[in-house]
Amino acid sequence: MNKYDFKDIEGIQAEVTETFGHWSEQITVSQELINQFAELSGDSYWLHTDAEKCAQYSPFKTTIAHGFLTLILLPKMPTPLPFEVTGFNNMLNIGSDKLRFTGVVPANSKIYCRSRLKAVAGSAKGTTLTLEQQVHVVGEERPALVYEMMFMYM
Repeated sequence: MNKYDFKDIEGIQAEVTETFGHWSEQITVSQELINQFAELSGDSYWLHTDAEKCAQYSPFKTTIAHGFLTLILLPKMPTPLPFEVTGFNNMLNIGSDKLRFTGVVPANSKIYCRSRLKAVAGSAKGTTLTLEQQVHVVGEERPALVYEMMFMYM
């Protein structure tokens, strides 16, 4: 595994790729988890919480996870970088460049994630990496979520 000092922008830049890494562990998005998120977020729209109504009226014929629930599950599906960054004191999540909900996550389905390093940028404050992450329902080719997370090494 390659190791780079966090100030080595050129070195880390060599790790930018169009190819996604390995899949994370799979997790199940249960109806109970969806209901808990609905309670916590205040979003109890029937498409997420009413299985009987969904069976009759939803184009998906079942309840689906909230897009933001899928997003907040990312830390439960870690995908380690294929290289190591060293020499920093702090690492902070500083935001995102892109968030798209591109598919649905039906209740009780399994999801997993894969990532790739999309960009590296240096500044006086530190080194920012942009990591593109895709969450898929297991067995589906199209991602349900595409997210570009930015974090800074300082």
